[in-house]
Amino acid sequence: MHRLFTYLIALVWLANGLLCKVLLLVPRHAAIVARILGPAHAPLLTRLIGLGEIGMAVWVLSGIRPRWCAWAQIALILSMNTLEAVLAHDLLLWGRFNAVFAVLFCALIYFHSLPPAQRAGY
Repeated sequence: MHRLFTYLIALVWLANGLLCKVLLLVPRHAAIVARILGPAHAPLLTRLIGLGEIGMAVWVLSGIRPRWCAWAQIALILSMNTLEAVLAHDLLLWGRFNAVFAVLFCALIYFHSLPPAQRAGY
């Protein structure tokens, strides 16, 4: 079960990074970047953010320093979602409800990162 959740978490990062940002298959992502960072370099910055997300997927799959990886993911998710909610809420797929999904994903990442003995208590 733990391995399945590892793949699921990595897949979220990979799909958002590769499909939505690097390949620009979801124009809304570039529009959000343009709104927050400015339109001049939005396609390039969107792709760079996507490469970072692909890197996060690789880190998740590597199993290297899983607690650090979890905290880095949680920090990124919460900061990205806060910026988007404040500066580009009208461009979000679920509007302000994106925050609910972000918090749920962060909770999954947190519990996934717990040692097996601690996870068994939940």
